[in-house]
Amino acid sequence: MALFSKLKDRLFKSSSRLEAGLDAIVEEGAEAPEQPAAPAPAPETPPAPAPETPSPAPAPEVPPARPVEDPAPRPEADPGVPPPAPEPELPAPGPAEVPPAAPEMAAEGARGGGLVSRLFGRGAAAVPRRVLDDEMLESLEELLIASDMGVDTALRVTANMAEGRMGQKLSVEEIKRLLAAEVTRVMEPVARPLPIYPKKPQVVLVVGVNGSGKTTTIGKLASQFRDAGKSVVIAAGDTFRAAAVEQLEVWGQRAGVPVLKAETGSDPASLAFDAMTKAEEDGADLLMIDTAGRLQNRADLMEELAKIVRVIRKKDPSAPHNTLLVLDATTGQNALSQVETFRKLADVSGLVMTKLDGTAKGGVLVALADKFGLPIHAIGVGEQIDDLAPFDPEDFARALTGLEG
Repeated sequence: MALFSKLKDRLFKSSSRLEAGLDAIVEEGAEAPEQPAAPAPAPETPPAPAPETPSPAPAPEVPPARPVEDPAPRPEADPGVPPPAPEPELPAPGPAEVPPAAPEMAAEGARGGGLVSRLFGRGAAAVPRRVLDDEMLESLEELLIASDMGVDTALRVTANMAEGRMGQKLSVEEIKRLLAAEVTRVMEPVARPLPIYPKKPQVVLVVGVNGSGKTTTIGKLASQFRDAGKSVVIAAGDTFRAAAVEQLEVWGQRAGVPVLKAETGSDPASLAFDAMTKAEEDGADLLMIDTAGRLQNRADLMEELAKIVRVIRKKDPSAPHNTLLVLDATTGQNALSQVETFRKLADVSGLVMTKLDGTAKGGVLVALADKFGLPIHAIGVGEQIDDLAPFDPEDFARALTGLEG
Protein backbone atom coordinates (compact mmCIF):
# COMPACT_ATOMS: atom_id res chain seq x y z
CA MET A 1 0.00 0.00 0.00
CA ALA A 2 2.89 2.38 0.76
CA LEU A 3 4.32 1.77 -2.70
CA PHE A 4 0.92 2.41 -4.29
CA SER A 5 0.51 5.69 -2.37
CA LYS A 6 3.95 6.82 -3.49
CA LEU A 7 3.26 5.84 -7.08
CA LYS A 8 -0.11 7.61 -7.04
CA ASP A 9 1.49 10.78 -5.69
CA ARG A 10 4.21 10.68 -8.33
CA LEU A 11 1.70 10.01 -11.14
CA PHE A 12 -0.43 12.97 -10.03
CA LYS A 13 -0.02 14.81 -13.34
CA SER A 14 -1.23 11.85 -15.37
CA SER A 15 -4.08 10.90 -13.06
CA SER A 16 -5.30 14.48 -12.58
CA ARG A 17 -5.44 15.01 -16.34
CA LEU A 18 -7.46 11.85 -16.83
CA GLU A 19 -9.74 12.67 -13.92
CA ALA A 20 -10.43 16.17 -15.21
CA GLY A 21 -11.16 14.79 -18.66
CA LEU A 22 -13.53 12.12 -17.36
CA ASP A 23 -15.36 14.67 -15.20
CA ALA A 24 -15.86 16.91 -18.23
CA ILE A 25 -17.08 14.03 -20.40
CA VAL A 26 -19.69 12.88 -17.89
CA GLU A 27 -20.87 16.38 -17.01
CA GLU A 28 -21.18 17.34 -20.67
CA GLY A 29 -23.87 14.76 -21.39
CA ALA A 30 -25.08 13.90 -17.91
CA GLU A 31 -28.79 13.37 -17.51
CA ALA A 32 -30.66 15.23 -14.81
CA PRO A 33 -30.48 13.10 -11.67
CA GLU A 34 -33.73 11.46 -10.75
CA GLN A 35 -35.17 12.94 -7.57
CA PRO A 36 -37.87 11.20 -5.53
CA ALA A 37 -41.30 12.73 -6.08
CA ALA A 38 -42.45 14.97 -3.24
CA PRO A 39 -45.60 13.76 -1.46
CA ALA A 40 -48.80 15.52 -2.57
CA PRO A 41 -50.10 17.98 0.02
CA ALA A 42 -53.12 16.77 1.96
CA PRO A 43 -56.39 18.51 0.94
CA GLU A 44 -57.47 21.19 3.35
CA THR A 45 -60.49 20.10 5.47
CA PRO A 46 -62.96 22.89 6.27
CA PRO A 47 -63.51 23.30 10.01
CA ALA A 48 -66.62 21.57 11.33
CA PRO A 49 -69.40 23.93 12.50
CA ALA A 50 -69.64 24.28 16.25
CA PRO A 51 -72.65 22.38 17.68
CA GLU A 52 -75.52 24.46 19.03
CA THR A 53 -75.64 24.55 22.81
CA PRO A 54 -79.18 23.65 24.08
CA SER A 55 -80.71 25.82 26.70
CA PRO A 56 -80.49 24.23 30.16
CA ALA A 57 -83.56 22.39 31.33
CA PRO A 58 -84.99 23.21 34.73
CA ALA A 59 -83.58 20.93 37.43
CA PRO A 60 -86.15 18.64 39.06
CA GLU A 61 -86.83 19.09 42.71
CA VAL A 62 -85.04 16.53 44.87
CA PRO A 63 -86.56 15.67 48.29
CA PRO A 64 -84.25 16.05 51.21
CA ALA A 65 -82.25 12.92 51.94
CA ARG A 66 -82.92 11.00 55.13
CA PRO A 67 -79.94 10.17 57.30
CA VAL A 68 -78.65 6.64 56.85
CA GLU A 69 -77.39 4.76 59.82
CA ASP A 70 -73.99 3.16 59.46
CA PRO A 71 -74.47 -0.58 60.02
CA ALA A 72 -70.83 -1.09 61.18
CA PRO A 73 -69.47 0.87 64.07
CA ARG A 74 -66.57 3.10 63.19
CA PRO A 75 -63.31 2.56 65.07
CA GLU A 76 -62.13 5.35 67.21
CA ALA A 77 -59.55 7.50 65.50
CA ASP A 78 -56.01 7.13 66.69
CA PRO A 79 -54.82 10.58 67.66
CA GLY A 80 -51.26 9.77 66.40
CA VAL A 81 -52.31 8.76 62.87
CA PRO A 82 -53.41 11.47 60.42
CA PRO A 83 -56.69 10.92 58.66
CA PRO A 84 -56.50 9.56 55.08
CA ALA A 85 -56.47 12.17 52.33
CA PRO A 86 -59.60 12.38 50.23
CA GLU A 87 -59.29 10.86 46.74
CA PRO A 88 -59.03 13.52 44.00
CA GLU A 89 -61.91 13.79 41.61
CA LEU A 90 -61.02 12.69 38.02
CA PRO A 91 -62.11 15.03 35.18
CA ALA A 92 -64.76 13.83 32.82
CA PRO A 93 -63.32 12.06 29.73
CA GLY A 94 -62.95 14.29 26.69
CA PRO A 95 -61.37 14.18 23.19
CA ALA A 96 -57.76 12.87 23.20
CA GLU A 97 -55.10 15.56 22.88
CA VAL A 98 -52.21 14.99 20.42
CA PRO A 99 -48.88 16.43 21.60
CA PRO A 100 -47.27 18.83 19.11
CA ALA A 101 -44.43 17.35 17.00
CA ALA A 102 -40.88 18.12 18.07
CA PRO A 103 -39.15 20.83 16.02
CA GLU A 104 -36.52 18.32 14.81
CA MET A 105 -39.15 15.89 13.56
CA ALA A 106 -41.06 18.66 11.84
CA ALA A 107 -37.90 19.85 10.07
CA GLU A 108 -37.08 16.29 9.01
CA GLY A 109 -40.55 15.86 7.60
CA ALA A 110 -40.22 19.12 5.71
CA ARG A 111 -37.03 17.80 4.09
CA GLY A 112 -38.94 14.78 2.87
CA GLY A 113 -36.93 12.06 4.62
CA GLY A 114 -36.25 10.53 7.97
CA LEU A 115 -33.77 8.03 9.38
CA VAL A 116 -34.62 5.35 6.81
CA SER A 117 -34.17 7.85 3.99
CA ARG A 118 -30.77 8.83 5.30
CA LEU A 119 -29.70 5.20 5.71
CA PHE A 120 -30.60 4.37 2.12
CA GLY A 121 -29.16 7.56 0.65
CA ARG A 122 -32.42 9.09 -0.52
CA GLY A 123 -31.50 12.44 0.90
CA ALA A 124 -27.92 12.45 -0.54
CA ALA A 125 -26.91 14.41 -3.60
CA ALA A 126 -27.36 12.39 -6.78
CA VAL A 127 -24.17 11.30 -8.60
CA PRO A 128 -24.09 12.56 -12.22
CA ARG A 129 -24.24 9.81 -14.79
CA ARG A 130 -24.10 9.70 -18.56
CA VAL A 131 -25.43 7.15 -20.98
CA LEU A 132 -22.62 5.27 -22.74
CA ASP A 133 -23.28 5.91 -26.42
CA ASP A 134 -21.19 6.48 -29.55
CA GLU A 135 -20.64 10.17 -28.74
CA MET A 136 -19.39 9.43 -25.25
CA LEU A 137 -17.18 6.62 -26.55
CA GLU A 138 -15.58 8.98 -29.05
CA SER A 139 -14.84 11.49 -26.26
CA LEU A 140 -13.19 8.74 -24.21
CA GLU A 141 -11.04 7.74 -27.18
CA GLU A 142 -9.87 11.34 -27.67
CA LEU A 143 -9.01 11.63 -23.96
CA LEU A 144 -6.88 8.46 -24.01
CA ILE A 145 -5.12 9.54 -27.19
CA ALA A 146 -4.32 12.89 -25.55
CA SER A 147 -2.81 10.88 -22.66
CA ASP A 148 -0.39 9.33 -25.20
CA MET A 149 -2.02 5.93 -25.21
CA GLY A 150 -1.89 5.93 -29.00
CA VAL A 151 -4.73 5.65 -31.49
CA ASP A 152 -4.77 1.87 -31.86
CA THR A 153 -4.48 1.19 -28.13
CA ALA A 154 -7.09 3.83 -27.24
CA LEU A 155 -9.59 2.33 -29.70
CA ARG A 156 -8.97 -1.17 -28.38
CA VAL A 157 -9.25 -0.14 -24.73
CA THR A 158 -12.48 1.83 -25.17
CA ALA A 159 -14.04 -0.92 -27.30
CA ASN A 160 -13.39 -3.45 -24.52
CA MET A 161 -14.75 -1.03 -21.92
CA ALA A 162 -17.98 -0.58 -23.91
CA GLU A 163 -18.56 -4.25 -24.64
CA GLY A 164 -21.94 -5.20 -23.19
CA ARG A 165 -22.40 -1.78 -21.58
CA MET A 166 -23.75 0.42 -24.38
CA GLY A 167 -26.82 2.28 -23.21
CA GLN A 168 -25.92 2.00 -19.52
CA LYS A 169 -25.64 5.08 -17.32
CA LEU A 170 -22.11 5.38 -15.93
CA SER A 171 -20.58 7.65 -13.30
CA VAL A 172 -16.98 8.93 -13.31
CA GLU A 173 -16.02 6.41 -10.62
CA GLU A 174 -17.45 3.52 -12.64
CA ILE A 175 -15.59 4.65 -15.78
CA LYS A 176 -12.35 4.85 -13.79
CA ARG A 177 -12.78 1.29 -12.59
CA LEU A 178 -13.52 0.01 -16.08
CA LEU A 179 -10.49 1.85 -17.47
CA ALA A 180 -8.20 0.61 -14.68
CA ALA A 181 -9.35 -2.97 -15.23
CA GLU A 182 -8.66 -2.74 -18.96
CA VAL A 183 -5.22 -1.14 -18.47
CA THR A 184 -4.36 -3.88 -15.98
CA ARG A 185 -5.39 -6.53 -18.51
CA VAL A 186 -3.08 -5.00 -21.15
CA MET A 187 -0.13 -4.63 -18.77
CA GLU A 188 -0.21 -7.92 -16.87
CA PRO A 189 1.53 -10.02 -19.58
CA VAL A 190 4.55 -7.65 -19.68
CA ALA A 191 5.08 -7.13 -15.94
CA ARG A 192 8.17 -9.26 -15.34
CA PRO A 193 11.26 -8.67 -13.19
CA LEU A 194 14.72 -8.68 -14.70
CA PRO A 195 15.64 -12.37 -15.03
CA ILE A 196 18.73 -13.66 -13.26
CA TYR A 197 20.67 -16.45 -14.98
CA PRO A 198 23.27 -18.83 -13.46
CA LYS A 199 25.84 -17.60 -16.00
CA LYS A 200 28.66 -15.59 -14.41
CA PRO A 201 29.01 -12.81 -15.12
CA GLN A 202 25.54 -12.05 -16.39
CA VAL A 203 26.01 -9.14 -18.80
CA VAL A 204 23.35 -6.40 -18.72
CA LEU A 205 23.73 -3.83 -21.51
CA VAL A 206 21.86 -0.56 -20.87
CA VAL A 207 20.94 1.58 -23.88
CA GLY A 208 18.79 4.61 -24.63
CA VAL A 209 18.74 8.12 -26.03
CA ASN A 210 20.44 11.13 -24.44
CA GLY A 211 18.97 12.15 -21.10
CA SER A 212 16.66 9.16 -20.72
CA GLY A 213 18.05 8.28 -17.30
CA LYS A 214 20.40 5.38 -18.09
CA THR A 215 23.07 6.31 -15.54
CA THR A 216 20.65 6.74 -12.62
CA THR A 217 18.82 3.55 -13.60
CA ILE A 218 22.09 1.58 -13.52
CA GLY A 219 22.92 2.95 -10.07
CA LYS A 220 19.47 2.08 -8.70
CA LEU A 221 19.49 -1.43 -10.20
CA ALA A 222 23.00 -2.09 -8.90
CA SER A 223 21.89 -1.04 -5.41
CA GLN A 224 18.88 -3.40 -5.53
CA PHE A 225 20.94 -6.37 -6.75
CA ARG A 226 23.60 -5.74 -4.13
CA ASP A 227 20.93 -5.63 -1.42
CA ALA A 228 19.71 -8.98 -2.78
CA GLY A 229 23.14 -10.49 -2.16
CA LYS A 230 24.55 -10.27 -5.68
CA SER A 231 28.05 -9.01 -6.49
CA VAL A 232 27.81 -6.30 -9.16
CA VAL A 233 30.37 -4.50 -11.35
CA ILE A 234 29.58 -1.39 -13.43
CA ALA A 235 31.40 -0.44 -16.64
CA ALA A 236 31.30 3.25 -17.63
CA GLY A 237 30.85 2.78 -21.35
CA ASP A 238 30.09 6.42 -22.14
CA THR A 239 33.73 7.19 -22.82
CA PHE A 240 33.03 10.43 -24.68
CA ARG A 241 31.71 12.46 -21.74
CA ALA A 242 33.83 12.80 -18.62
CA ALA A 243 30.81 14.13 -16.75
CA ALA A 244 28.91 10.92 -17.48
CA VAL A 245 31.72 8.83 -15.98
CA GLU A 246 31.85 11.04 -12.90
CA GLN A 247 28.09 10.76 -12.46
CA LEU A 248 28.25 6.98 -12.70
CA GLU A 249 31.04 6.89 -10.11
CA VAL A 250 28.83 8.85 -7.70
CA TRP A 251 26.02 6.33 -8.16
CA GLY A 252 28.49 3.47 -7.75
CA GLN A 253 29.57 4.90 -4.39
CA ARG A 254 25.93 5.23 -3.29
CA ALA A 255 25.24 1.62 -4.24
CA GLY A 256 28.55 0.30 -2.88
CA VAL A 257 29.53 -1.10 -6.29
CA PRO A 258 32.91 -0.77 -8.13
CA VAL A 259 32.96 1.19 -11.41
CA LEU A 260 35.36 0.31 -14.24
CA LYS A 261 36.32 3.18 -16.58
CA ALA A 262 38.67 4.00 -19.44
CA GLU A 263 40.37 7.10 -20.81
CA THR A 264 38.08 9.76 -22.23
CA GLY A 265 37.55 9.20 -25.94
CA SER A 266 38.64 5.54 -25.93
CA ASP A 267 36.70 2.85 -27.77
CA PRO A 268 33.62 1.86 -25.73
CA ALA A 269 33.58 -1.60 -27.33
CA SER A 270 37.11 -2.27 -26.03
CA LEU A 271 36.05 -1.13 -22.54
CA ALA A 272 33.10 -3.55 -22.63
CA PHE A 273 35.42 -6.44 -23.59
CA ASP A 274 37.92 -5.59 -20.81
CA ALA A 275 35.12 -5.20 -18.26
CA MET A 276 33.82 -8.68 -19.09
CA THR A 277 37.29 -10.13 -18.53
CA LYS A 278 37.66 -8.32 -15.19
CA ALA A 279 34.18 -9.31 -13.96
CA GLU A 280 34.87 -12.93 -14.90
CA GLU A 281 38.15 -12.93 -12.97
CA ASP A 282 36.45 -11.42 -9.91
CA GLY A 283 33.59 -13.92 -10.03
CA ALA A 284 30.98 -11.15 -10.22
CA ASP A 285 27.34 -12.14 -10.60
CA LEU A 286 26.38 -9.21 -12.80
CA LEU A 287 28.19 -6.81 -15.10
CA MET A 288 26.18 -3.71 -15.98
CA ILE A 289 27.51 -1.80 -19.00
CA ASP A 290 26.50 1.82 -19.48
CA THR A 291 26.51 3.22 -23.02
CA ALA A 292 26.51 6.72 -24.45
CA GLY A 293 23.13 8.24 -25.18
CA ARG A 294 22.34 8.23 -28.86
CA LEU A 295 19.40 9.37 -30.92
CA GLN A 296 17.65 6.66 -32.85
CA ASN A 297 17.87 8.69 -36.08
CA ARG A 298 21.69 8.95 -35.98
CA ALA A 299 22.89 6.02 -38.10
CA ASP A 300 26.57 6.46 -37.15
CA LEU A 301 25.86 6.33 -33.42
CA MET A 302 23.54 3.38 -33.77
CA GLU A 303 26.21 1.51 -35.73
CA GLU A 304 28.64 2.15 -32.87
CA LEU A 305 26.16 0.46 -30.52
CA ALA A 306 25.91 -2.51 -32.87
CA LYS A 307 29.72 -2.79 -32.71
CA ILE A 308 29.63 -2.99 -28.90
CA VAL A 309 27.20 -5.89 -29.15
CA ARG A 310 29.40 -7.71 -31.68
CA VAL A 311 32.53 -7.35 -29.51
CA ILE A 312 30.67 -8.56 -26.39
CA ARG A 313 29.57 -11.66 -28.29
CA LYS A 314 33.15 -12.45 -29.25
CA LYS A 315 33.85 -12.85 -25.56
CA ASP A 316 30.58 -14.70 -24.83
CA PRO A 317 28.28 -15.70 -27.71
CA SER A 318 25.27 -15.68 -25.35
CA ALA A 319 25.93 -12.11 -24.16
CA PRO A 320 24.51 -9.63 -23.55
CA HIS A 321 22.07 -11.68 -21.52
CA ASN A 322 19.82 -8.67 -20.97
CA THR A 323 19.61 -5.52 -23.06
CA LEU A 324 17.62 -2.88 -21.23
CA LEU A 325 16.19 0.06 -23.12
CA VAL A 326 15.64 3.02 -20.78
CA LEU A 327 12.80 5.27 -21.96
CA ASP A 328 11.90 8.77 -20.85
CA ALA A 329 8.13 8.96 -20.31
CA THR A 330 8.09 12.67 -21.15
CA THR A 331 8.97 11.90 -24.78
CA GLY A 332 5.48 10.51 -25.33
CA GLN A 333 4.82 8.77 -28.61
CA ASN A 334 8.46 9.22 -29.64
CA ALA A 335 9.20 6.31 -27.30
CA LEU A 336 7.55 3.98 -29.82
CA SER A 337 10.03 4.85 -32.58
CA GLN A 338 12.93 4.46 -30.12
CA VAL A 339 11.85 0.91 -29.33
CA GLU A 340 11.55 0.11 -33.03
CA THR A 341 15.12 1.23 -33.79
CA PHE A 342 16.91 -0.12 -30.72
CA ARG A 343 15.27 -3.51 -31.12
CA LYS A 344 16.76 -3.89 -34.59
CA LEU A 345 20.35 -3.03 -33.61
CA ALA A 346 20.70 -4.15 -30.01
CA ASP A 347 18.08 -6.91 -29.62
CA VAL A 348 16.32 -5.18 -26.72
CA SER A 349 15.00 -7.70 -24.19
CA GLY A 350 13.21 -5.43 -21.70
CA LEU A 351 12.18 -1.89 -20.86
CA VAL A 352 12.61 0.51 -17.96
CA MET A 353 10.40 3.61 -18.00
CA THR A 354 11.72 6.67 -16.16
CA LYS A 355 10.38 10.14 -15.27
CA LEU A 356 6.78 9.06 -14.87
CA ASP A 357 6.61 11.69 -12.12
CA GLY A 358 7.26 14.48 -14.62
CA THR A 359 4.63 13.92 -17.28
CA ALA A 360 0.87 14.07 -17.75
CA LYS A 361 1.13 11.41 -20.47
CA GLY A 362 1.77 8.19 -18.57
CA GLY A 363 -0.46 6.35 -21.02
CA VAL A 364 2.54 5.83 -23.34
CA LEU A 365 3.53 2.84 -21.21
CA VAL A 366 0.20 1.21 -22.06
CA ALA A 367 0.82 1.85 -25.75
CA LEU A 368 4.29 0.26 -25.54
CA ALA A 369 2.94 -2.84 -23.80
CA ASP A 370 0.09 -3.17 -26.29
CA LYS A 371 2.25 -2.74 -29.40
CA PHE A 372 5.51 -4.53 -28.57
CA GLY A 373 4.78 -6.86 -25.65
CA LEU A 374 8.32 -6.38 -24.31
CA PRO A 375 8.81 -7.06 -20.60
CA ILE A 376 8.62 -3.95 -18.41
CA HIS A 377 11.01 -4.60 -15.56
CA ALA A 378 10.78 -1.38 -13.56
CA ILE A 379 9.52 2.19 -13.54
CA GLY A 380 11.26 5.27 -12.20
CA VAL A 381 9.25 7.78 -10.20
CA GLY A 382 11.95 10.01 -8.70
CA GLU A 383 15.63 10.77 -8.25
CA GLN A 384 16.30 8.90 -5.00
CA ILE A 385 18.14 5.58 -5.04
CA ASP A 386 14.96 3.70 -4.03
CA ASP A 387 12.74 5.44 -6.59
CA LEU A 388 12.99 2.60 -9.09
CA ALA A 389 10.08 0.28 -8.39
CA PRO A 390 9.26 -3.17 -9.80
CA PHE A 391 6.44 -2.75 -12.27
CA ASP A 392 3.04 -3.73 -10.83
CA PRO A 393 0.27 -3.46 -13.47
CA GLU A 394 -2.63 -3.13 -11.03
CA ASP A 395 -0.96 -0.44 -8.95
CA PHE A 396 0.06 1.40 -12.10
CA ALA A 397 -3.48 1.26 -13.55
CA ARG A 398 -5.07 2.55 -10.34
CA ALA A 399 -2.50 5.33 -9.99
CA LEU A 400 -2.89 6.32 -13.64
CA THR A 401 -6.68 6.58 -13.40
CA GLY A 402 -6.72 8.21 -9.97
CA LEU A 403 -8.45 5.38 -8.14
CA GLU A 404 -7.93 5.07 -4.41
CA GLY A 405 -6.07 2.05 -3.11
